[in-house]
Amino acid sequence: MRADRVFAYGVTAGLIGDRILGDPRRGHPVAAFGRAAAAVERALWRDRRSRGVVHALVCAGGAAAVGVLGARAVRARPAAVRIALTAAATWAVVGGTSLGREARAIGGALAAGDAEVARERLPHLCGRDPHALDEQQIARAVVESVAENTSDAVVGALVWGAVAGVPGLVAFRAVNTLDAMVGHKSPRHLRYGWASARLDDLAGWPGARLTALAAVLAGPDRRGAVRAWRSDAAAHPSPNAGPVEASFAGALGVRLGGTLAYGGRVEHRAVLNGETGRPVQIADIERAVRLSRQVTWLALGACVGARLLAPRIARAARGARVARVAEVAGVAGVQRGRG
Repeated sequence: MRADRVFAYGVTAGLIGDRILGDPRRGHPVAAFGRAAAAVERALWRDRRSRGVVHALVCAGGAAAVGVLGARAVRARPAAVRIALTAAATWAVVGGTSLGREARAIGGALAAGDAEVARERLPHLCGRDPHALDEQQIARAVVESVAENTSDAVVGALVWGAVAGVPGLVAFRAVNTLDAMVGHKSPRHLRYGWASARLDDLAGWPGARLTALAAVLAGPDRRGAVRAWRSDAAAHPSPNAGPVEASFAGALGVRLGGTLAYGGRVEHRAVLNGETGRPVQIADIERAVRLSRQVTWLALGACVGARLLAPRIARAARGARVARVAEVAGVAGVQRGRG
């Protein structure tokens, strides 16, 4: 079976597995990677960018190497084995179901009037300071996290899986995890985490744009999503979270962004979809989760379709080049004959 079909079957099976099972409570491969990355940080840390570059290369490169070795180990095996490896890798690196469950749990606590439970659960979803947020701000933080993590935890991995198979899936999640661990602007990681943050910006660029486009197509307000994406995305400090959050805000008809608090540090960000959006309500959490799932399946279709069509496009391009060379050679031969 061709590699493109192995990817198509495997990544679809992996997403279905995530939909049914979610993340394991113990023994998650990403958690194991996080422990290894933390050990590398303890050995390498100095308040210098150069050390952070080494940290990113060792951790992301090591994860990619594991993916390459795994793919090579099953290259000569039956198609079912290769599909199973792709499915397992996909299930391990995506986190859409757990993202939706956490968001809904917080939404349920808010709907029940239990803001303290919502505050206790919010750190499972994002790095905001929950004690600095009221109920409406918690709901807004959840919607923003659902939007951003749809790209980071799902679509970005699918894009790199389509490009590079199992190594692409594994490497993207490693890069994204490194950014979450050391890429933030804390005093300890401002310089050391610079390389991981920039690498995540680069790796996340195509997935963020595909996520934003899928939100436009799947959202209830397509024009609003396009308008917010075009007018507000660039004002966000993140080159990837900006398009994603802006398109979600426009699609859902809500306002995102504004003042945020991270561990005692306050950021004043631009408001996304501020002209026409309304404040986020508790019910918008469920709407955001549904939109996230629709975006996921649209992204799956796009990535699988691109992977399946790529060989045909390449053959057509080669055929066109050969025909062009033959045409040029024929014209040259005619001209020589006339001469």
